[in-house]
Amino acid sequence: MKKSPIEIQFKTLPTDPGVYQFFDKEDTVIYVGKAKNLKRRVTSYFTKEHDNAKTRILVRKIHRMEHIVVPTEVDALLLENNLIKKYRPRYNILLKDDKTYPWICIKKERFPRVFSTRKVIRDGSDYYGPYPNVKTVYTLLELIRSLYPIRTCNYDLSEEKVLNQQYKVCLEYHIGNCQAPCVGKVDEKIYEDYIAEIRDIIKGNFRRSLTQFKNQMENHADNMEFERAQQIKEKLESLENYQAKSTVVNPKITNVDVFTIISDESYGYVNFFQVAFGSIIRSHTVEIKKKLEETDKELLSLAIVDLRERFNSQSTEIYLPFEIDLGAKIKVTVPKLGDKRKLVALSQRNAKFFRLERFKQMKIVDPERHVKRLMNQMKKDLRLNEEPVHIECFDNSNIQGTSPTAACVVFRHGKPFKKDYRHFKIKTVDGPDDFASMEEVVHRRYKRLFDEGQSLPQLIVIDGGKGQLSSAVKSLDRLGLRGKIAIIGIAKRLEEIYYPGDSIPMYLDKKSETLKVIQQLRNEAHRFGLALHRNIRSKDALKSPLDGVEGIGPKTKELLLKEFKSLKRIKTAPEDEMVKLLGQVKGVKIYKKLKQL
Repeated sequence: MKKSPIEIQFKTLPTDPGVYQFFDKEDTVIYVGKAKNLKRRVTSYFTKEHDNAKTRILVRKIHRMEHIVVPTEVDALLLENNLIKKYRPRYNILLKDDKTYPWICIKKERFPRVFSTRKVIRDGSDYYGPYPNVKTVYTLLELIRSLYPIRTCNYDLSEEKVLNQQYKVCLEYHIGNCQAPCVGKVDEKIYEDYIAEIRDIIKGNFRRSLTQFKNQMENHADNMEFERAQQIKEKLESLENYQAKSTVVNPKITNVDVFTIISDESYGYVNFFQVAFGSIIRSHTVEIKKKLEETDKELLSLAIVDLRERFNSQSTEIYLPFEIDLGAKIKVTVPKLGDKRKLVALSQRNAKFFRLERFKQMKIVDPERHVKRLMNQMKKDLRLNEEPVHIECFDNSNIQGTSPTAACVVFRHGKPFKKDYRHFKIKTVDGPDDFASMEEVVHRRYKRLFDEGQSLPQLIVIDGGKGQLSSAVKSLDRLGLRGKIAIIGIAKRLEEIYYPGDSIPMYLDKKSETLKVIQQLRNEAHRFGLALHRNIRSKDALKSPLDGVEGIGPKTKELLLKEFKSLKRIKTAPEDEMVKLLGQVKGVKIYKKLKQL
């Protein structure tokens, strides 16, 4: 039965945290949700019975979906809030603007205050967040106030008013929570150092504060001020135990578009983030088919113009992974560090996930296209002259240095072709010699294929390093097949790919499909080789020293074991008992044979 596009889509979702959006037939957003595991959460809508009638109606109306991958579940919560406010979906609880998430503000003023707020005012102050709940903010502010004696009053501490002694110290000063900047009891430079360290803590960088407190603790201890050293130690422990920071948005990043691209031989995948007032309000990814081997820069330039026009973007600044000239009216920024760089990285991550999902969907909907793309990618990654439609992999093994064998597995079009698998018992090599064994089996395999006129593989994979590869190449040389078949070796420890005559290995991307196919080949060769060893061990386990004795067949062996119960008793049985059981002639003969064991 043919699967619907939405069924195929939710089967290939990532398992990362993120936000999903459901659209109806009119392409209107009808629901926005967050998930710790996107695949599990979205799949649940379609695979279980729902008691709620509204949920059942929602599922029936879903025509397509989009999703945005984010680093953490907290980020998903914040992004969900932004998207619900923007689209106001029919099946979501609408969030009122006056009930937004809390921020931490460091006020732009002399002797700055640090406090929580739900309103971001563009007055030059620093705002950090938003945070998912007030408890997180209060915990962080409590930590800051326990570490640093900063003021909590809202007085205007201008230099003139402080010098005129307009204010008096309050209870906070007397209990040690504030150093009374209102009456000039603390130097402005020292207070600014406190604020700088507080900024680092809010951003998640505790190094400066930890170093400062450790030095203070050691100084107090050296001066025998153990009570004060203990207080500093408690502050250190509080700081070390605290971890909290949200990375999705930054209020200073506003009215910006973010574009990134991931590409392969045939397609480019462009992700677009629209950022307004420090929040991601839109994410969209498009697939672009290459026509004339266009570069990433060419594809991204075309996509930027198209997507900005489609979504009516008026942003005058764009973040990109590399420089592109978009005219004098648009500022192009290529971030290297900080929150801007994190936005670009998040966009690239979403483009990668989109590409992976397309590959998975392609396997289901258009397997021929998937195979063609895979073969083309392997040809490029492994620097081959032709696509490796037919691949064979060899692996040697033995049982504790005995019974050496080898396995050959065959892949066609990237999949196991089990009817062509072959086992080899090593014939010309004495003892465990991997190099000589590999030389023998490769020679036997391709001499037979060549003599019988069968098709040869485009690629041979040898499980092992340079030694095994060199041995296999010797066999190809003797057969005159060197250069007609590509051959590589894969070493187990670091997954190095070796080529004949090249001592420097090649390393493939650990997530590349090419490496995954090669690893699957190797693992299949291991599995197939072990199957033969299991058979050999099973047969050996059933063997008995009696099997090699002349005159003892299955029935005689059964009779002896039934009478004497064990091999030791059979070998030590008196001659008269053996004659009594087997007769005069046979009993004497077997008695003498057993004495020779």
